[in-house]
Amino acid sequence: MLKKRVMNLTQRVINHGIQAKIDELRFTVGAMESRLATLLPHPERLQDTEYKVFSQGGEDGILEFLTSRLSPPDVFIEIGVGDYTESNTRFLAMKDNWRGAIIDSGTAHIDFLRCNGMAWRWSISPVSAFVTAENINELIHGAGIEGEIGVLSIDIDGVDYWVWKAISTVSPWVVVIEYNSVFGPDNAVTVPYDPEFVSSEAHHSLQFYGASLSALHHLGVARGYRLVGVGSNGVNAFFVRNDVAGHLWDLSPSQAFVRSRVRTARGADGKLTYTGDDHGQVLHSMRDKLLHVVDMRSNLPIAEVFGI
Repeated sequence: MLKKRVMNLTQRVINHGIQAKIDELRFTVGAMESRLATLLPHPERLQDTEYKVFSQGGEDGILEFLTSRLSPPDVFIEIGVGDYTESNTRFLAMKDNWRGAIIDSGTAHIDFLRCNGMAWRWSISPVSAFVTAENINELIHGAGIEGEIGVLSIDIDGVDYWVWKAISTVSPWVVVIEYNSVFGPDNAVTVPYDPEFVSSEAHHSLQFYGASLSALHHLGVARGYRLVGVGSNGVNAFFVRNDVAGHLWDLSPSQAFVRSRVRTARGADGKLTYTGDDHGQVLHSMRDKLLHVVDMRSNLPIAEVFGI
């Protein structure tokens, strides 16, 4: 038993060392990408600025482009980070010395910061909490952040729309928020608010979560933001506050929309269906679920909203 424990510990140490070297290489390449990007002309669209360092897709490059053009306060909040190995703000902290708070349930993100030394190398405050519209302002304030900030990132696979709507303790220059492309570009819809919402329990497909791009655009406009684009993978939308946006793009949902090709939908048996472009099939499986129609301020079945 002791021998097995020693072997497991040794393997964890080896794996940690290998991962640290990989992360160092990723950071070095990302820093080179950032310097090269400054030599390029102004892009025709936001997606042209993409590159990946620690983000899920090209969000690192997009945020580097936006923050270098806008020069916002060097403070971030990222809500929904998992263990923080893959995140939207890690490169900002490591390359540009930003400070901020990362919020998620559990302690994986706290453990990650401690085990790789980020807890003392950079000013990142990890918060462990299940995020709701009722507690988000208290969580942000408790992390010592208020007022003007550079970036707010929201990706909780749930009531993202309602959490953004509830945030009042900070005023971000840039908002990065996940949209659900299954809901298409036209209907302004979101899952109804439920402080205990968990996408894995909401529907077997795991596709009943979040809000449409149109719903987030509706909320963004109401809060004084413009939609400047989305990522090429059809996952995240980027909003910039109008008073600081200058000549950046101002797009409608139909102009910006990108259909996600991520194939994470599951069947009733719990197995991946590998459904990609056939979002109608996914919607049909959720036809009885209720969506909140933003401009009507009422909840309707998916079948009625999409005419299924």
